[in-house]
Amino acid sequence: MPNARFMLAAIIALAMSVGTAASAGAEPPARTVVGNIVLAAGGISLNQAISMVERRFKARVVRSDVRQEGDRKIYVLRLLDDAGNAQVVRVDAASGAIL
Repeated sequence: MPNARFMLAAIIALAMSVGTAASAGAEPPARTVVGNIVLAAGGISLNQAISMVERRFKARVVRSDVRQEGDRKIYVLRLLDDAGNAQVVRVDAASGAIL
């Protein structure tokens, strides 16, 4: 049993030292806030874009595509509301802006 306790203590000590070493000189990632979505340096995910658009337009996303337009990634979302009206919304993946 002493070997198991020693191994557990060594693993915990190693894990703690890795965590403090990684955070010692690291800067937090750049963040931007769009509405109530916090964007990391890489922008928003497709799931975040879908949630944002569904709340804003009070409709359901029934189809999603990701397109590359030049150096920009664009989410193209097709929406359907309760009345059966369809519309297409484009979201810039880097900024979260609705185009």
